[in-house]
Amino acid sequence: MLRTILWRMQAPEIELKFPVDDVVALRSKAIELGFWLETERTFESNTLYDSPDRSLRAKKQILRIRWYGQRCTLTHKRKSQTGDAGAKYKTRIETETVVEDGDALAEIFCQLGYCAAFRYEKFRTEWGAEGGGHLVLDETPIGVWAELEGPPEWIDEMLERLGVDGNRCLTDSYGTLFLDWKAKTGSPAENMTFAEIEAVVGA
Repeated sequence: MLRTILWRMQAPEIELKFPVDDVVALRSKAIELGFWLETERTFESNTLYDSPDRSLRAKKQILRIRWYGQRCTLTHKRKSQTGDAGAKYKTRIETETVVEDGDALAEIFCQLGYCAAFRYEKFRTEWGAEGGGHLVLDETPIGVWAELEGPPEWIDEMLERLGVDGNRCLTDSYGTLFLDWKAKTGSPAENMTFAEIEAVVGA
């Protein structure tokens, strides 16, 4: 039986992503600035679901099942009614719940016409900070990125203190980054998974 364990509705999620050239240096700087480790490096697998005509994508919505270690969550994201907090930041409304049986939920989605549209993987490390801000480090098959999530003024302050060039920041999703990577490399890969990328690169 599918059983919902936890439900959470968040305030608008404001975040900014930037590429990471030196993982060790970023981790050291984060600790120096007072960030505390919330989750050590953990494998994460994500599947986005959509209708055959990609109706959710057209509405800039995301329906996702995520496995983070042994924890499975269902997430729906949509644009904030007030729009982004400026073109510099990415702002979304997120509704999330922990589920007991991700495979059963995936089957329900497919029976309702929402089947797997895109899969992506990464190793994620999470840090917390004073005031409720967060820093995450994502090691993906096509590169390493970090995300800062919190109020815009906090994000700007942390970027400066971390020594990050604001011109390198972006709001693109991993789906968009993957499509950009495919365009640059000519890769035929359909999903951003380690096995698929390694198979294509090693071919």
